[in-house]
Amino acid sequence: MAMTIFYPVGQNLYVNLTNQCPCSCTFCIRQNGDGAYGSDSLWLEHTPTFEEVQTACPKDLGKYHEIVFCGYGEPTEALDVLCQTAAYLKQQHGCPPLRINTNGLSDLIHGAPTAHRFQGLIDTVSISLNAGDEQEYNQVTRPKFPEAFQALQRFAVDCKQYVPHVMFTVVDVIPKEQIRLSQELADRLGVPLRVRTYDS
Repeated sequence: MAMTIFYPVGQNLYVNLTNQCPCSCTFCIRQNGDGAYGSDSLWLEHTPTFEEVQTACPKDLGKYHEIVFCGYGEPTEALDVLCQTAAYLKQQHGCPPLRINTNGLSDLIHGAPTAHRFQGLIDTVSISLNAGDEQEYNQVTRPKFPEAFQALQRFAVDCKQYVPHVMFTVVDVIPKEQIRLSQELADRLGVPLRVRTYDS
């Protein structure tokens, strides 16, 4: 069966580049099934190459409101292919804005700063904050990196230099106190916070 690399969600087109992720979030939709929003299975047979992504890319990009790098893994795990794909999409007629939905741990994954690689390619970086303090973040997100909470904050601040729109997100299932703490953290860093509904 063909791998699902591109899949529509409402007015947006999502890009599923990898199943790898350094976190094991308690609310991750991967625990609920094989797909999301009515898609075919998002479990990939292998991490697709840029050539495979290019071949799978729909031709009618202009009908979408936004293209979002978000699938059954952390998209920056496939950073090289992500950047190649973004550059390719930007060259296509009618390409809408490009967004990355990320856990913000790209620098830890690659052992070096990465935000600069999005300059001129990515229009929005949306970072899953998940909690307003480190203890709760570690309990909810369960990252493999002990310094993850601090790293995602540095990544967010770095992204502001290279990407027009940067935001944090939390899901509305977390306690109200954590939403308040998340808002305070976001305000300190000068990054907008979006409280989104949990889609099971």
